[in-house]
Amino acid sequence: MLLGAAFLASWMSAASAQDADPTNMVRGGLQAIQLVDQGKIGELWDGSGPATKKRVARPEFVRQVEASRSPLGAAQQRTWISVNRQMVANEDPDVAGQYINVEYETRFANASNRVVREMTSFRLDSSGTWRLSGYVLR
Repeated sequence: MLLGAAFLASWMSAASAQDADPTNMVRGGLQAIQLVDQGKIGELWDGSGPATKKRVARPEFVRQVEASRSPLGAAQQRTWISVNRQMVANEDPDVAGQYINVEYETRFANASNRVVREMTSFRLDSSGTWRLSGYVLR
């Protein structure tokens, strides 16, 4: 595992679903987004869970995130706005389970006239570790 993904995973070590501290989830989401800010998108994918890796290959993940973020320029201001927990039922055990979504409002240099929402999603895996399951802009 690459250094960035290992750093991101360090705060997400073994924790039960009931122990998911919103403050830690906000910090973890910010660490994930900072990897994107630094262009370490591949490292972010490396630390993601099995469902993410099944859904999208590393090069495609990097391409998609770069394509959505690059036109916006550097982040100028970022504020977290919500932390939501969700249970997902699915036939695929890599998809089913507990998720936490952390959403931020961000102003970017090339889009200063509007606020963009960034969302990081994490899934609690069978080892009790919260792993990245997605990053999207809205």
